[in-house]
Amino acid sequence: MPSITTRYVAPVAFAAAAAFSLAGCGEQRASAAPMTSSPEQIARGRYLTRAADCAACHTVPNGAPFAGGVKLESPYGAFYGTNITPDPKHGIGTWSADEFYAALHDGVTPNHKLYPAMPYTSYRQMTREDSDAIYAYLRSVKPAPVPNIPADLKFPYNMRFTVRFWDMLLLKNTLPDASSGQSADWRRGRYLANALGHCAECHTPRGALGQMQDTKALQGGTLGRIGGPDITPAALAARGWTGEDLQVFFGKGIAKQGSAFGEMHPVVYLSTQHLDGGDLRALATYLLGDAPPAPAPLAAIKAGDAAQLAAGRNLYLDSCAGCHGFDGQGKPHVAVPLNGNSTLRQADPRNLVVSMLDGLAAQPFTGMERMQAMPGYSGTYGDQQIAQLANYLRVTWGGQRADVTADGVKALR
Repeated sequence: MPSITTRYVAPVAFAAAAAFSLAGCGEQRASAAPMTSSPEQIARGRYLTRAADCAACHTVPNGAPFAGGVKLESPYGAFYGTNITPDPKHGIGTWSADEFYAALHDGVTPNHKLYPAMPYTSYRQMTREDSDAIYAYLRSVKPAPVPNIPADLKFPYNMRFTVRFWDMLLLKNTLPDASSGQSADWRRGRYLANALGHCAECHTPRGALGQMQDTKALQGGTLGRIGGPDITPAALAARGWTGEDLQVFFGKGIAKQGSAFGEMHPVVYLSTQHLDGGDLRALATYLLGDAPPAPAPLAAIKAGDAAQLAAGRNLYLDSCAGCHGFDGQGKPHVAVPLNGNSTLRQADPRNLVVSMLDGLAAQPFTGMERMQAMPGYSGTYGDQQIAQLANYLRVTWGGQRADVTADGVKALR
């Protein structure tokens, strides 16, 4: 069930949290000069590639590593993660380190201009040293002769040259901060979150042209089926998060506030669980700031709520208590606790309602830990029943108002 943050399940914005159209689509060039990278640089590049979450969009399940093919739907059409192996025809085998850096920093490849679905809007803050290390690592992986799949976009978004005008108007060198600090951990966390992890791409609202709104940094993105919630310090504290809990969540995928699900699951599984302890601490420090706000206590149930929530409680006992427990205590390796769950504590009920309608896939985590799949109830319960169940969960274990309506559920089906 719910977690601190979720990336998009299928529909994503013009600037999604992954790289697309990175290579291919041009005439074959001579292979780049042989690399002279040291084992230390390649090892560092492997670590940085994980920190930048490259595999999530460049490796399909059971496919060759970094050979592309991952599909992400957007309001503009479909993008596909491209081949970034050193294959000379379909990948980056003909690219120089300078050209690779230009793709990350400026969104320009040897063949064409990238769409900002590849988050060069965030990666442009990456240092040249780190770009070169990632390049060295990718040049060390096994070449995979897998053709790229062209983006399938609607008019006028299929006219790639228009992206240059988008860059002229909207591309910036830095991203605003949602927290404040000066410590070494805060500065390192800022780089991890803003440049490598590109958190803002999913967790910042978008403007009319798909640009991130600077004045609302990390205040939540709602362009996907499941939105990236507000992860500013105040919002995290309001949902009960501490720095220690965030480190556990990013390192293991499960904390007392819930587990990673939806698009946040691959972020943890492929990326943040591989960060070392210092970087996990730094990431949590940046998100909460050097002077983190105290986590808010869970609001008490008001007198008279029990009668109003009786219908929802009956639905919970009928369909949910078997996995989540009679008192919302959860069941190890099956379902997370609901008492104090982060998504139940979100003011916006969207992610909760969508999870109830669609269900959740099984979530494997580090070691032997996993959460079982949760079935969807869109075909079991009507809009009014889903609203009643959601209100029971939000009031009882989330401290929120019973403000989910049948019309609101209907809009999310």
